[in-house]
Amino acid sequence: MIGRAPAIVILGEGSLPAARRVQAVLAGSAIHGLSGRVSGVDISFSEFGDTVRRLFGEDVPLVVFCAAGIVIRTLAPLLNDKRGEPPVVAVAEDGSAVVPLLGGLRGVNALARRIGEALGSPAAITTTGEVRFAATLEQAPQGYRLRNPADSKRFMSDLLAGEKVRLAGEAPWLRDSKLPFADDGRLSIRVTEREIEPDRDELVFHPLSVLITVKAGPGDLPQRAIQALAVQGLARQAVAAIVARENDAARPEVHAVAAALDRPLRLVSGAENGFLKDDPVSIQVAAGPVDITTIGRARGRLSVVGLGPGSPGWLAPDARRELSAADDIVGYETYVTMAGPFRAGQMIHASDNREEMDRARHALGLAAQGRAVAVVSSGDPGIFAMAAAVMETLHGCDNPAWQGVEIMVIPGISAAQAAAARAGAPLGHDFCVLSLSDNLKPWEVIEQRLHHAVAADLAIALYNPISRARPWQLAKALEILRRVRRPETPVVLGRDIGRPAESLRLLRLEELIPDHVDMRTVVIVGSSTTQRFPRADGGDWAYTPRWYGKDPKGRGG
Repeated sequence: MIGRAPAIVILGEGSLPAARRVQAVLAGSAIHGLSGRVSGVDISFSEFGDTVRRLFGEDVPLVVFCAAGIVIRTLAPLLNDKRGEPPVVAVAEDGSAVVPLLGGLRGVNALARRIGEALGSPAAITTTGEVRFAATLEQAPQGYRLRNPADSKRFMSDLLAGEKVRLAGEAPWLRDSKLPFADDGRLSIRVTEREIEPDRDELVFHPLSVLITVKAGPGDLPQRAIQALAVQGLARQAVAAIVARENDAARPEVHAVAAALDRPLRLVSGAENGFLKDDPVSIQVAAGPVDITTIGRARGRLSVVGLGPGSPGWLAPDARRELSAADDIVGYETYVTMAGPFRAGQMIHASDNREEMDRARHALGLAAQGRAVAVVSSGDPGIFAMAAAVMETLHGCDNPAWQGVEIMVIPGISAAQAAAARAGAPLGHDFCVLSLSDNLKPWEVIEQRLHHAVAADLAIALYNPISRARPWQLAKALEILRRVRRPETPVVLGRDIGRPAESLRLLRLEELIPDHVDMRTVVIVGSSTTQRFPRADGGDWAYTPRWYGKDPKGRGG
């Protein structure tokens, strides 16, 4: 069963028309095109193998317009669990052939058929069960759960060997198949919402037809929900969703029920009276699978995403996933541009860099509507960035819809880490990070903290070192540093590290003047033990050794 939106990968302009036709039938999909060879795509990439392996590793379904052999050789090192593999479909460059390759238990054949219908090219289905019976029993289709998947392979083998099967219950996808049904069949398929243990020669499919409505209050709500299912003889695997009042969105016990049963939470308003009961737990059973998207709204999700310094290679896989899955992208316009390109349908909300709290409120408001929102920050979002703004906003509000939003903070490589990596290891021992901006704290506090950091002999990374509105503060900080640190103390200046215009300078403390620095520079001042030595390319390395005080014997090799 396909969960995430597929990535459509193309290598040349000739595949773009067919890719657009496929994209039109795959909601939320994005076209990835090889940079320099194809334009007008949603996302560009430079390395085919790295891109395809990364997407596969992130569990993204793949539709790749190239020879099947290329895809197979590219992904071969990653193949070890056929139940966990995302669907992978190879499509001829002109769209004339559609071949499902991987993900037979994750809906690849259904995906291939949709692609084939869009292109007018029948999918080359080779799965024996699907070819003979027009059905697979190893993975339940959307709206159903297979209770005993470990028995499915043997069950299908018996069918292929000529056994007949009895059907108990109703499921259109089974009735429309070519399975060999017979009243006297030795094998059995049962479709039921009831709690039953399968016999040895039986597969049990549970339709997702049960809704559990919960009301926050005292007592163990998850246990009450589980007991209510047991009293009615209903299977936990048949639960489609947990339904709760919007006013209970922030109540932990409500989310605990959804977590205990591993089912999505839907939030309904007072206008949806059919779902609002006075009992702590109530259960409704539908005649078949329930389309939960018609019930209230989903629990919103807000991800605060660290983009790193700017290099795509330094963007974490989790950050890529959150950006890809988001309905809305919120952030300072420069960082929003860094986070792109975006797929069709994503809403972009860019603003000025000085509007952090407004951005946080806007993002929480969007997520409270049930949307998936990504708030972007450069570097790490928890270091002088948007994670703190979101937390501050959330802490100060009593809106249950905001409090009920699922919050994730996705870390990124900070500017200090990036500059230190380029220089060697100047933060290799104890260090601290200070911002010289007095926009949100008085200069007296900054100066006091700087004195303490110098006295503690910490390596120091200085953020926001200078701006047009604050031209004097770096000079004042240097005065404090020079009272204690020796003149030859190594200083690293990293500007736009990870971006095309990056620059790195390694100076002595006595050489540093404010004109060397701007707002896009991070300044790393070494401790008393920070060392500097030549590197093979003519520059220097800087590092702060792991030892402290006396240099231990045995360095070098």
